Amino acid sequence: MFWCLRLSLGLLLIQLTAAHGTKISAQRAALTRIVNGEDCPPGECPWQVVPLDNQGFCGGTILNEYIILTAAHCMNHSDYILPASVHQGEFDTMVNEGREAVHKVDAVIVHYNYKPVTYHNDIALIKLATPITFSSYILPACLPEADFEGLVSGFGRIGEGRQASSILQRLAVPYVDRQTCMESTNLRITQRMFCAGFDTIAKDACQGDSGGPHVTRYGDTYFVTGIVSWGEGCARKGKYGVYTQVSKFVRWIHDGIFLFNH
Repeated sequence: MFWCLRLSLGLLLIQLTAAHGTKISAQRAALTRIVNGEDCPPGECPWQVVPLDNQGFCGGTILNEYIILTAAHCMNHSDYILPASVHQGEFDTMVNEGREAVHKVDAVIVHYNYKPVTYHNDIALIKLATPITFSSYILPACLPEADFEGLVSGFGRIGEGRQASSILQRLAVPYVDRQTCMESTNLRITQRMFCAGFDTIAKDACQGDSGGPHVTRYGDTYFVTGIVSWGEGCARKGKYGVYTQVSKFVRWIHDGIFLFNH
């Protein structure tokens, strides 16, 4: 069972529901920051966590009170050194606003068939040492059942070669059909990836957003549908962000949580 974020009558509610629903290639860059997005006000991206590495680059998505979903490439590529802690409820990383929480990491599971060069199976789970206390600013997203336009968020760079943002950013990005996605790049788009973004508008995820959430609102529920994975530059014309498709890994996620608990 998972806690999921649902919206009802304009109010945020928490509802308990069943969740049915290395070496990096020089050509691919892990996506780390939102380009030309907007500030995500406190409580409106409550599933976002940061950081997941020592540099503060990478994000993740809260699945339940112990489990964080992130990208495999956010872990140390040789021996998967554990990040020390995970921060929740952050809006401005430069300011202590009193609603943040920090939890130490207990364990990590990286997909057994993760391929660092191609980012195939770019998915990992983090188990926290102590449970998250949910609030209006810290809530989980559900596992997916359907895919539509999604919302991506993170603390990554605000432009290619530019600095990272201290303010949590968000951006609504449309799905890109698979054929268009594959024609936009010479790199491989596997069946477990999808593209999202804009062809000519300079809006995208960028370096620093890696591992962070791509969420989709279906009805009055937010589902985590993607993990920010890689791209060719940031917000380049004719290029799209590439995401790990979470719906392809729901069974693996459940199996991973089972292993954590036993």
